[in-house]
Amino acid sequence: MDDLSEFQHPRFARMYVDTAPLADRRGAREHRVRLLTGLEGRVIEIGAGNGGNFAHYPKTVTEVVAVEPEDTLRRFAVTEAAAAPVPVTVVAGHAEALPGEAGAFDVAVVSLVLCSVPSQRAALAEIVRVLKPDGKLRFYEHVRSANPVLGLLEDAITPLWRRAAGGCHPNRDTLAAIQEAGFVVDDVERFTFAPQPLIPALSHLLGRAHRLTSS
Repeated sequence: MDDLSEFQHPRFARMYVDTAPLADRRGAREHRVRLLTGLEGRVIEIGAGNGGNFAHYPKTVTEVVAVEPEDTLRRFAVTEAAAAPVPVTVVAGHAEALPGEAGAFDVAVVSLVLCSVPSQRAALAEIVRVLKPDGKLRFYEHVRSANPVLGLLEDAITPLWRRAAGGCHPNRDTLAAIQEAGFVVDDVERFTFAPQPLIPALSHLLGRAHRLTSS
């Protein structure tokens, strides 16, 4: 297993777990349900966090391999996996060195993780590698706002925010990165959560894409 020391953020991880129920009440639960609706086959979830998605996988999914590098979050994810409606295996690892052979998965799920990976390009290349030629990508991610003023605000807060929030960069153009990696975006929705104490209003994406195969 690769060295995961650079991915350890125990203080942020505990805060994330503590605030997850509030986020769910404010709309995150519905977003997760929509993220996973209609999935089938073998799924790899990258950056599974504390396992907040696991309860929402449809029974048409045959297996979920959930990759999480952060030790604290992974321990919570293991507990959530035991209660999931589909088989979930939680493994230690990171987005730039995914488990599995080429073409091993039908679907990849990324949920609030492409904002924090060291390299979006490297992570998405690995996702392309492990997906089948007709594989699908589901994403629920931070993204730089299309509103010029909000985008500049996200640029301004990123240096401090990434240190406080486990490496999160809220100003990344994640949609462009997904497309540049060779995915065709089938549908996408942009939205912003209202701010709450210590958490600014951040722009998000929720969408579906499929792997672009060579002719």
